[in-house]
Amino acid sequence: MTAIVHNTSPGLWRLAWRRLRADRVAMASLAVVAAFLLMLVLSASGLIVADWEREVGVNYAPPGFVGAEPAVQAAPAQAAQALPDNPFDPLADDIRALRAQLAAGGEGAIDMYGVTDPLAADLAQLRGARGDTAAAHAGAGRLATLPFGADKWGHDIIKKTIKGGETSIVVGLVAALLAVGLGSLFGALSGYFGGVVDDLFNWFYSIFTAIPSVLMILAVAAVLQQKGVATIVLILGLTGWTGPYRLIRAEYIKHKAREYVLAADAIGASHWRRMFVHIFPNVSHVALVQMSILVVGFIKAEVILSFLGFGVPVGVVSWGSMLNEAQNELILGRWWQLTAAAIAMALLVTAFSLFTDALRDALDPKVK
Repeated sequence: MTAIVHNTSPGLWRLAWRRLRADRVAMASLAVVAAFLLMLVLSASGLIVADWEREVGVNYAPPGFVGAEPAVQAAPAQAAQALPDNPFDPLADDIRALRAQLAAGGEGAIDMYGVTDPLAADLAQLRGARGDTAAAHAGAGRLATLPFGADKWGHDIIKKTIKGGETSIVVGLVAALLAVGLGSLFGALSGYFGGVVDDLFNWFYSIFTAIPSVLMILAVAAVLQQKGVATIVLILGLTGWTGPYRLIRAEYIKHKAREYVLAADAIGASHWRRMFVHIFPNVSHVALVQMSILVVGFIKAEVILSFLGFGVPVGVVSWGSMLNEAQNELILGRWWQLTAAAIAMALLVTAFSLFTDALRDALDPKVK
């Protein structure tokens, strides 16, 4: 008796995985995204960069491949005389008097501009009285260069970028997941049922889109009146669902009348099963593309919120706060913090976009 062999066709996700494995760009992008996510987990657990707040370098220590900044070799009096006077400075006469005192052998600590500190002797006496040798030698032991430089406090830029990525990735991914989840749920209900349900969700959609997105974000931030990662996620997630809603609703209106949905209805499948088991896998590529776009946009929005004072609180670092600090450093020629944050953002955003594009093509049933 010959056994009958039943050939089971592979499912949608298995076919998608086969197509992804054949795409080298997709797998390379997936490896980059996975590396960032692994970095996020290790940073959040404290296994790496737990000491990112240590002041290991001098202020604005340059990268090692640039080399340390040349120290001022001239005497303080000569350095003071080398600085030109500013005729429009209201303190020009006072500075000229201090320089004259310095040239005459005045006492006090002298900074790089040749200005004496009248309290230097008193501070040294107080430090010596309480034995505060660490404060007396605050700059001792700091490195003149770091692998990718230091910020104005002497924090290692590489460790700061990794720690900042923890905040920015969580904000971008979780806020995008919340926005796409809400938009997909609302779009599925609206497009599948239609009628009063569709009118209700369209009314909410019209309200949210009638207000400019920046004003909507600031309004929600003003209502919450709190700073923190959870607050930023709520702000961006509750204001960013309109784009996914519009596209998912249109896809559900198109798919609910197709043969495979009518066949599922004929065999007794429930509304929930038809919506999220039969239809959603065929429109999931739209949600993934929106996820990719929103992750990029939400990381940028976090920069804006941090700049306006609604972002991460003091003591929490993110790529947005790093870019906010770097705008002042760039004027002074300190480009390394801006470069580190920009490179990290570019790598993650590019890899995530390429991977989601490849996943969209792999999940699209029209693509062979």
